[in-house]
Amino acid sequence: MKFTATQIAGILEGEVEGNPQIAVHKLSKIEDGEKGSLTFLANPKYTSYIYSTKASITIVNKDFIPEQEISTTLIKVDDAYKSFSKLLEYYNQVKNNKIGVENPCYISESANYGEGFYLGAFAYLGDNVKIGDNVKIYPNAYVGDNVVIGDNVIVFAGAKIYSETIIGSNCVIHGGAIIGADGFGFTPNSNGEYSKVPQTGNVIIEDNVDVGAGTTIDRATLGSTILRKGVKLDNQIQIAHNVEIGENTAIAAQTGVAGSTKIGKNCLIGGQVGIVGHIIIGDRVRIQAQSGIGRNVKDDEVLQGSPALNYGDFNKSYVHFKNLPKLANQISNIEKRVEGEQTK
Repeated sequence: MKFTATQIAGILEGEVEGNPQIAVHKLSKIEDGEKGSLTFLANPKYTSYIYSTKASITIVNKDFIPEQEISTTLIKVDDAYKSFSKLLEYYNQVKNNKIGVENPCYISESANYGEGFYLGAFAYLGDNVKIGDNVKIYPNAYVGDNVVIGDNVIVFAGAKIYSETIIGSNCVIHGGAIIGADGFGFTPNSNGEYSKVPQTGNVIIEDNVDVGAGTTIDRATLGSTILRKGVKLDNQIQIAHNVEIGENTAIAAQTGVAGSTKIGKNCLIGGQVGIVGHIIIGDRVRIQAQSGIGRNVKDDEVLQGSPALNYGDFNKSYVHFKNLPKLANQISNIEKRVEGEQTK
């Protein structure tokens, strides 16, 4: 796909300085720009590269004024970074705008889907599946019985959506994600073996949710595991049965949330965080990477460590921890002086 400077400026509501008909067909970093590529300048640290870049078009802020000759065509916008992000989103929409049903694949006679639908080869749609408009389901994806999917959803290759799952509109499910697998429910018998507790609930994902590659979201034992509007999950996250995650909470990779825990709105949770089950985490909570959360957390707390402490307390404690060898030597020297004085 090729786009001219005029076309790009139209999308971004920007102004062209240079050749309005110059065309680009790929993206690049400003320092690695090549002929036919589009780049952007937002960080002042990279300003020097705009005078040497070979990129055909560069998106810049409106207040940028070159101090020497440049060869790249400029598109001036209010915010170069936001405009470049908008352009990436537009590019993805164009790139992913596939329509139609590829073969071989399986679609149950009772399944139905809306306009602008795409189903990749070797995908599966089960009984009574209901799918909205402009949904793209890529090859080798599985959609089980009675699943409901809203409008403008993308399900990438190899994702598995188990029966009874409900997914809202404008969601993205990345490859290898598994939504609606059984929760980890077992009871020990008198002979030391385990009996499985049936997991009869489902998963509900509201609008504008992103689920990363390889992430698993377990169905509820009873009721629903729920991801509220705007939740963003990174890759390789485990969300256990009956967990509820509040609106606009973002969780980084390799975090695990145990069963029946409730997480509030607008929280930021770092990578490799472990959260025990049956606790409540408030709104706007910040949890640093590799922390272990074993208690209820109030609104606006910032935590770090395992077990997690208040962020400020953790940093103060860590200073002492780093000095433990020095403190141990000081105590040892004091003990030796005291013993020496006692023997006199």
